[in-house]
Amino acid sequence: MIQFGIPTLIETKSIEECASLCKELGFNFVELNMNLPQYQPPNIDIEKFAEVAKQNGIYYTIHLDENLNVCDFNKMVADAYIKTVLQTIEIAKKLKIPIINMHMANGVYFTMPNRKIYLFNEYMDKYLSSLKAFRDKCEQAIDDADIKICIENTDGYDKEFLQKGLPLLLERKVFALTFDIGHNASVGGGDETIIMQHENKLIHMHMHDAICKKNHLALGTGELDLEKYFNMANRHNCRVVIETKTIDDLKQSVEWVKNRIQKR
Repeated sequence: MIQFGIPTLIETKSIEECASLCKELGFNFVELNMNLPQYQPPNIDIEKFAEVAKQNGIYYTIHLDENLNVCDFNKMVADAYIKTVLQTIEIAKKLKIPIINMHMANGVYFTMPNRKIYLFNEYMDKYLSSLKAFRDKCEQAIDDADIKICIENTDGYDKEFLQKGLPLLLERKVFALTFDIGHNASVGGGDETIIMQHENKLIHMHMHDAICKKNHLALGTGELDLEKYFNMANRHNCRVVIETKTIDDLKQSVEWVKNRIQKR
């Protein structure tokens, strides 16, 4: 059965506001966004966050910082990002958080006269070696806890280093997949083919509508086949974040969800 969550919105400045909105909408969880200062690891008061969740009858998932680059060629930079992930895993254990959402970084590219050359492609062995080391550290840190690090599609899986790196992570049971249907639409639908190759690893979704490259729209206001993805989420018992950017769009999306559930 699908469980629905809300993203961390700019309009909700505190964890209390997030949790209250989640409860008001009848949803199950809040996805804490670690790009925001109040959700940096040192600022997450475990007792406070646990109490807020209990009072509102909700739980949390986590969205890691989008700047995260665990394969940066500067070891000090990479180590800082890896430390952040390991700290987040410890927070997830204490708050019983089941999902940590993560983007795979594209890294730096050189713009040539006729194409872009991604350095992770040029130095593939180094990239994959760093990714493997990160994977193993996460597996060791999670151990037997009920936590999955879910890799989210962002700018397309059309790059060779991503196509080789993703399966490398998914070899371990602590890694799984997030399918962002709006991001997929923005790159012409190519991500879906890659994700369906690892369909058994799909457990989390970011759902929002889209028109061409414009996404994060309220459900029912774009041109995506939302019914198809709703069925996909249901088939895989996914947790689904309704990832709009405003409270009004989120409330409009809730009505779409309620209508679909009532028709079943």
